[in-house]
Amino acid sequence: MILTMATIQIVLDSYLLRSADRAAKKLKTSRSALFRDALRAHLKRLDLQQKERLDLEGYIRDQDSLDELASWDNVTDWPDDSH
Repeated sequence: MILTMATIQIVLDSYLLRSADRAAKKLKTSRSALFRDALRAHLKRLDLQQKERLDLEGYIRDQDSLDELASWDNVTDWPDDSH
């Protein structure tokens, strides 16, 4: 896979820009790399939140499945952690 880069313009308040520059310097990376990594992490979190929301909506729609899974809690033999 060949990645192509595009140059964009964003507007930041001066405090956020200074904080980003300090973080990039501390991490020994460029400002652009810092923003790319932060955006990737944020998009990954958004994707996970979306999947969790869809899972929850599915469980709410199908309460019988949730009740069936809960019944297994009484059957499971968990090891005693008191040692």
